[in-house]
Amino acid sequence: MIKITIGARGSKLSLAYVAKVKELLLRKNSELTEENIDFKKIKTSGDFHSDKKISEIGGKKLFCKEIEESLIKKEIDIAVHSLKDMEANENNELLIGAYIKRNDFRDAIISEKIKHISDLKDGVKIGSSSKRRELQLKKINSKISVINIRGNIDTRIDKIGKHNLDGVILAAAGVKSLRLNKKIGFIFKSEHILPAVGQGIIAVQCRKEDKIKNYLEKINDFETSLCATAERKMLQILGGDCDTAVGGLAEIKNNNLKLRAQLFSDCGEESFEHELIGREADASFIGKSVAEKLLNMAGDKFKKK
Repeated sequence: MIKITIGARGSKLSLAYVAKVKELLLRKNSELTEENIDFKKIKTSGDFHSDKKISEIGGKKLFCKEIEESLIKKEIDIAVHSLKDMEANENNELLIGAYIKRNDFRDAIISEKIKHISDLKDGVKIGSSSKRRELQLKKINSKISVINIRGNIDTRIDKIGKHNLDGVILAAAGVKSLRLNKKIGFIFKSEHILPAVGQGIIAVQCRKEDKIKNYLEKINDFETSLCATAERKMLQILGGDCDTAVGGLAEIKNNNLKLRAQLFSDCGEESFEHELIGREADASFIGKSVAEKLLNMAGDKFKKK
């Protein structure tokens, strides 16, 4: 009997994503049953240092490193990640076998006080650990105060009261996955806050040579995979790290893919924006072209890491 062990972090959100992947595997692969699928909780380095900035402890890879190591060692068969937590350069032994249909890609303000973008007035205190979100908020109002906070969704929401904040900014997809919609003050339009690359997408990773990828092909969402390809190629060319303030969003309409992107200078005082529309089949080329244009616009104001 085939046994598939899913590996992921143990947060509520990760468990919700695992449940989604498991449900799809069972629904799209009739030969699989509940007995075929196990789960292994893996604690990552990012979970051990929740009081420090991500850039201070090694970057986004710390949310995936131990999980990927378990996959390579064959302790698990597939890994479930939030795509925005993954580095653009993938491990040579692994591949993303499925991109789950994208959830809400937008950012949301969790607040009882802030119900509209016009409520982001001088002196408002917003919790966030993201450099991108901080600089985007300050473009809306330079006198917003952004307080560094980390932790899972529940922890960050709790910090609103503990740190006397007016609200926190989180990915709407995560909030909705945990059915915390009622806590949302409002959701930003992408014209105001362009999301992180891969935001709202669950990525399912496997070993390159493993037959398990045949099961994953059946749960892959084609349009989401094209959007992810364009966004991640852009990020790869930019050579950014977790402190790089960059947003990117690909959308498909009538077989055409539009990629919008925003890159902030190293000092954070300037932003450079570009968009490109092309055939969806050229997703990787579109991502590359947008990145090269942004690098050309930024010049020496942005240094590739």
